[in-house]
Amino acid sequence: MILCDNDIRERLKKDLVLEPFSEAQVSSSSVDLRLGHEFRSFKHVSKSHIDPYDVKGSDEYTELHKIKNGEAFIIHPGEFVLATTLERVEMPKDLVASLDGRSSLGRLGIIIQTAAMVDAGFKGKLTLEVANIGKMPVKIYPEMRICRMTFYKLTDQCDKAYNGKYLHQKAAEGSKIEKDHEFNDN
Repeated sequence: MILCDNDIRERLKKDLVLEPFSEAQVSSSSVDLRLGHEFRSFKHVSKSHIDPYDVKGSDEYTELHKIKNGEAFIIHPGEFVLATTLERVEMPKDLVASLDGRSSLGRLGIIIQTAAMVDAGFKGKLTLEVANIGKMPVKIYPEMRICRMTFYKLTDQCDKAYNGKYLHQKAAEGSKIEKDHEFNDN
């Protein structure tokens, strides 16, 4: 079941956290999330590739950019960056959510490719994978609406709430794939 606006408002009073939050973010069946101030872009490095079995941290191949209010981050055609939401999210144990990019930005060539599901129990800011598939550079601004979050009710509270490697993240973080159990078994 997808939560409607009234259900979302009730859960925000009870056990769903979105901070900072404004009533203007709520639509009929979702909540708009805004773009945070931090972006992580990929550097041009002399490495020939990224090997998930040998990732030593994304700082080796990415750099962090902090953008002030009123300033823009320009995303060029073919460019892929990591961004973060302005909002910190705390999901209760009986809700999951999906993220979708805004159509208005998609029409400019900006797509949001995320690990589209936010698990029950997740806490932290959401990292967004943002790409420009258009032919012209596009300015994106901190605190602009970037995506929407749709909430789904689980049949019951989950026994195993999210406790993964991105719990409590506060910024646009690079991949932590090296912490996956299948990589550590080798």
